[in-house]
Amino acid sequence: MKTFKIYQIDAFTKEKFSGNPAGVVVNADGLNATQMQQIARELNNSETAFLFSPDDSSCDGIIRYFTPQSEVPICGHATISAMYAKAIEDNLDSCILRFKTQVGILPFEIIKEKEDYQVIMTQGKFELSPTFDTITSQNILSALGLDYSDKDERCPIQIASTGHSKVMIGIKSREKLNNLNPDYNSLIQLSKEINCNGYFVFTFDSNDSEVLTYGRMFAPAIGINEDPVTGNANGPLGGYLIQNKIIDCKDNVYEFKGKQGEKIGRLGVVNVSVTIEDDLPSLITIKGDATVVFTTEIQI
Repeated sequence: MKTFKIYQIDAFTKEKFSGNPAGVVVNADGLNATQMQQIARELNNSETAFLFSPDDSSCDGIIRYFTPQSEVPICGHATISAMYAKAIEDNLDSCILRFKTQVGILPFEIIKEKEDYQVIMTQGKFELSPTFDTITSQNILSALGLDYSDKDERCPIQIASTGHSKVMIGIKSREKLNNLNPDYNSLIQLSKEINCNGYFVFTFDSNDSEVLTYGRMFAPAIGINEDPVTGNANGPLGGYLIQNKIIDCKDNVYEFKGKQGEKIGRLGVVNVSVTIEDDLPSLITIKGDATVVFTTEIQI
């Protein structure tokens, strides 16, 4: 029997019971995939992160992510949560840790300030798929409960990814966003057809000058009907906005804040930074706050 320490962290917020909750097992050495899946199912967060010791000198550790149903390659809010938990557990000063993920070795920056931490996650390589054909686009809109007239005409419906892909759907109205009632079975079927599990619906309809977008993210195919605040949706959104020239950026870095979770009472903020080279996104990072809700232990 070994005792494993678990943190429950709310990411992209400083208020408990808001933002996006994630479980973090900070000493996961010895756990196998079946046990990690069981722990993730028991905690029943959208994702649980597992931190392992490094397997070679190329990294500071290994991180794996599980939804209640399956392993996923990368996760934004669970990374913020995991690095926040590690910083507390190891009483870290400001530093950069390199962790091995299924999308490569990524640097995660821990910023210590006033005895608390923020985390900056460098995301994987940005990729943008071609715009969907009219029929597929209409099927996606219909499954989300949207009409074509709801769509923001500046925003093509296409898949964006920094390691865990999302379909980007820009719409005109925040009221419409908050009233969405998707057909989850239809989204599950569509996910099989388009090979993408996440649907990120966003709008520029913001009454806060500091907040560019509000969004909601649905991924029923991997057991997440709605994810409260999604780093791996808001990050790729930044690349999508730059590559499609939806945002006019004269500098080589574009930064914005995306809010998510308003409808389900778990509001959080993702700070996105996109480095631009030759008018294309070359590096995407997200920054977030976090707070500990509780810690516990499990013996296996």
